[in-house]
Amino acid sequence: MKVGTKKVVSLTYELRHQDAQGELIQKVEKDRPFVYLFGVGGLLPKFEESLNGLAVGDKFSFNLSANEGYGQPNDEAVIDLDKKIFEVDGKIDDELLQIGNQITMQDQNGNPLDGVVMEISDDTVKMDFNHPLAGLDLHFSGDILEVRDATAEELSHGHVHGPHGHHH
Repeated sequence: MKVGTKKVVSLTYELRHQDAQGELIQKVEKDRPFVYLFGVGGLLPKFEESLNGLAVGDKFSFNLSANEGYGQPNDEAVIDLDKKIFEVDGKIDDELLQIGNQITMQDQNGNPLDGVVMEISDDTVKMDFNHPLAGLDLHFSGDILEVRDATAEELSHGHVHGPHGHHH
């Protein structure tokens, strides 16, 4: 069976910056493979395009430019927020509010949005809401471990269901 639309795909991979010799960003191994429903729009289009048609046991290795990946950093995604929004019961958690920490916030529609604390002043907190991989050329290499037909329930829900519940 080959990777394609309406298939559940399990794979391992290494994600590196720039090329096969670049800095390791993430590694997914056989004991906890990446499992996803192919073709539902949850992954980078060029990532799926590069895996389409592969079969169990196939190896892959490909590059994605920053524009094919997470795009270029957007200056408008770096914003100053009123420091008071970080207060809980009138106090700020100093362990949470530190430069470099990633904090999950909400956009105006209540959707989760991860931002990184860049600067802290007396009244404001500068946060960067760009994707952490924005601006980076990426290299993926790995192995296809399993390909199966998605169940009707998985297709209707738009994600994989596994032995221990949902895979997201």
